[in-house]
Amino acid sequence: MASPNLSIHAAAPGTPLHPHWNVCVGAGRANEGLRADWQEQMDLAIASCGFRYVRFHGLFHDDMFVYKEVDGKAVYNFQYVDTLFDRLLDLGIRPFVELGFCPSDLASEKGTVFWWKGNGAPPNDYAKWAELVRRTVQHWVDRYGIDEVRTWYFEVWNEPNLGPFFRGTRSQYFELYRVSVEAIKGIDAGLRVGGPSTSNFVPDARFDGELEDFTEHRTVLEAADLDALDWRPVWVERFLEWCAAEKLPVDFISCHPYPTDWALDEHGQGSKLTRGAGATARDLKLLRAIVDGSAFPQAEIHLTEWSSSSSPRDFTHDFLQAATFIVRANLESIGTVDSLAYWTFTDVFEEGGAGDTIFHGGFGMINVQGIVKPSFHAYRFLGELGDELLQRWDGGVVTRCSCEEKLRVLAYHYPAEMALSVPASFETRDKAYETLSLGSPEEFALELTGLKPGAVFTIETLDADHGNAMGAWVAMGSPETPTRAQTEKLSALAQGTLREQATADVAGVLRLRRTLSPWSVVLVREN
Repeated sequence: MASPNLSIHAAAPGTPLHPHWNVCVGAGRANEGLRADWQEQMDLAIASCGFRYVRFHGLFHDDMFVYKEVDGKAVYNFQYVDTLFDRLLDLGIRPFVELGFCPSDLASEKGTVFWWKGNGAPPNDYAKWAELVRRTVQHWVDRYGIDEVRTWYFEVWNEPNLGPFFRGTRSQYFELYRVSVEAIKGIDAGLRVGGPSTSNFVPDARFDGELEDFTEHRTVLEAADLDALDWRPVWVERFLEWCAAEKLPVDFISCHPYPTDWALDEHGQGSKLTRGAGATARDLKLLRAIVDGSAFPQAEIHLTEWSSSSSPRDFTHDFLQAATFIVRANLESIGTVDSLAYWTFTDVFEEGGAGDTIFHGGFGMINVQGIVKPSFHAYRFLGELGDELLQRWDGGVVTRCSCEEKLRVLAYHYPAEMALSVPASFETRDKAYETLSLGSPEEFALELTGLKPGAVFTIETLDADHGNAMGAWVAMGSPETPTRAQTEKLSALAQGTLREQATADVAGVLRLRRTLSPWSVVLVREN
């Protein structure tokens, strides 16, 4: 996918580039953020990748002790929340607040989701929920000041279209949004609130009613070509129409465009399907058009969860090709949305309990031991891009940092043989290794002109042999419980991308020619 002959002048006109990839990043749940290793990894992710917001579940879960009822009266306790939010702000990152799930004393029924038993039920009293939201936000305003809290985002719930996460109807969610936005805007109209925080795009009518209609999954299960179907965001259009009719504000739209579909047949058996490699870019372009054509064209678009699959046990998350997919999807989506939040920055993530091995296919770009995966380097490379886009092609971009007038080039090799968004590898790593073996090397030729004579560049390469934690672990013998010495060695090898230097000639020209191996990513950075 690389361009064979690319020539760019350093002073070429550019267009503004909004880095939607490092605005926000995901994490598992609030209580995990109280752990020292979580906070250390958060610090690393901020410093290396430039993330500005973090989003997580479980703010109102019982293990944060925010709400309980004693003799029928509400009791509020913000000590754990204060500890977490203080630390986040000290680290230099702000909360993208997800309002959920329900405290058990406020839940209308006791069905739960995840190992940590999140209450997905709607509140049994919407007035009590509104008061919980109001008191919480007012507490933050009192503690951090209104100017700070105006920079935050408030998202109502998580994936309310899915039964395990919201054990109610679409109308009940809309009412939850109403009372939540009114409670927050009652404190200050400048506070930013949005939703509906729904799950994957779908090409059928399964979510057109009040509850999911599983018989509609036939559309996907019987399709000869998934990408020929009309994939659309869940509830978004109906949500925008309803808010306009009810005269409710919408500061941002959120949903989760995983390029997968886990359709069920009439026997409840799942098919874990993967869409085409360009699905993310197509979905984001469509979402932009929907919002632009709505009653809220100024609403921001924040996609608050995204990855190559929605499983925390997908071995492909640990592999090199996950990084290449991240780079491709983000670069193809330039100019469409305000943020695309990777789910998640760390394997300190307990929805299904702890992982069975140090590389268990967790969502994180950093594993539990603090070893960075190729996906971490993908975000680090993206974070190095400048704020001006000079050229974009099917395989990379050339950018310029306006403050320093220095160039940054990012190129990748996503093999043509892989037509899908990088597919998941469940139960074993076989599929991940099969995907990794695809493709042939490609030549990449780059000429940069108009440089200062002798300008020095660093060429940094992520490939199977450099910066690949999984490869280093396998070469070590795949120890399931590595010693401290082995862990330190793996950590160093995982950070070990290939770094080379090149210098512009006396005429201010830099010519580079590289052979890109399949799934490799290359960053060219003017020093």
